[in-house]
Amino acid sequence: MGDIGETIGTIAEKLVPNLLSFVIQLISFIILIVIIFFVAYKPVKRVLKERADHVETEIKDADEQRVVASADVKEAKAILADSKVQASAIIKQAELKGESRAEAILIAAKLEAKTMLAQAQNDIVQAKEEALENIRNEMVNVALAASKEILKREINVTDNQRLAEDFAKRLN
Repeated sequence: MGDIGETIGTIAEKLVPNLLSFVIQLISFIILIVIIFFVAYKPVKRVLKERADHVETEIKDADEQRVVASADVKEAKAILADSKVQASAIIKQAELKGESRAEAILIAAKLEAKTMLAQAQNDIVQAKEEALENIRNEMVNVALAASKEILKREINVTDNQRLAEDFAKRLN
């Protein structure tokens, strides 16, 4: 058992260093922790706090922008719906205007056609009268020429007129 006691003693010596060395190492470790705390931890903590604040600000801004965008979308939908109503009203008004314009054109065309028909009928009547007058005059001339040949003499104007009218009456 003596061997075991020595082994435990050696292990204990190796595990627990001498007290002075242990205290010096412990003080060095504490100083190192304090230096790291002031040199690294505080700046890192400050940077992390700033980053957290920045992220929080960005989230708030995003929420505000989302609310504004939602309001803009609602407004755009309302404007679109209003535009559709206005467009249909304009189309309906244009259709009514087009129909009334077409009706006016149709009435004007019918009136013009009636006017042209009446003018054509007047022209026909006038041309018929002129043709009949020309035929009467030609008949009078033929009758005069025939009467001159028949009578072989000159007839005065009054006789001539009377003969022509008699001849014309017989032809009608």
